[in-house]
Amino acid sequence: GVYVERTLALIKPDAIDKAGEIEEIILRSGFTIIQKRKVCLSPEVCSDIYAAHYGKMFFPSLTAFMSSGTSVAMVIARDRAIAYWNELIGPANSVKARETHPVSLRALYGTDDLRNAVHGSGTFSAAEREIRIIFPDASIDPIPSSQSAISYLNKYVIPTLLAGLTELCKKKPTGPITWLADWLIANNLNQPNICEDFLDEP
Repeated sequence: GVYVERTLALIKPDAIDKAGEIEEIILRSGFTIIQKRKVCLSPEVCSDIYAAHYGKMFFPSLTAFMSSGTSVAMVIARDRAIAYWNELIGPANSVKARETHPVSLRALYGTDDLRNAVHGSGTFSAAEREIRIIFPDASIDPIPSSQSAISYLNKYVIPTLLAGLTELCKKKPTGPITWLADWLIANNLNQPNICEDFLDEP
């Protein structure tokens, strides 16, 4: 099975008007958006996210810019998400990105090395830490692989569905979809039997 990785994607205040277009590109690039929220980051949270740059000359400008307006934060997932996302966003300096990575998000939507439209986590541990800062309730566990999903379907869903469709072919009811829905409710082996009169007064 394919190991599905998660990373943090952040659309910065300078590109907030293009958030819809950027999300479209993310989805077209094979990512799934697991969680999304609009956030107004405080300077303290920005300092946490960019802790690796603490002490550098541009650090105050970076935190001031990142806390200057609304951002869109997303947890995105696919195989090798961190590497693919960083490839998609391109080099930090938008001007250089236009020369070397002309179809990258920073080349398309960024202005310079500060207002560069998007942020991506550099490593797995950075992604984990940054997701926890913005989505404290997020689960970082890997998503089950496609093989796990197939096994689940084969074990729990397909046998019941197949039996229902076989009955449907035999019965040929006038409203087949409603008939199948009712049949599945009545014959779902994965649900406890519910006594309709359970709440009746003795």
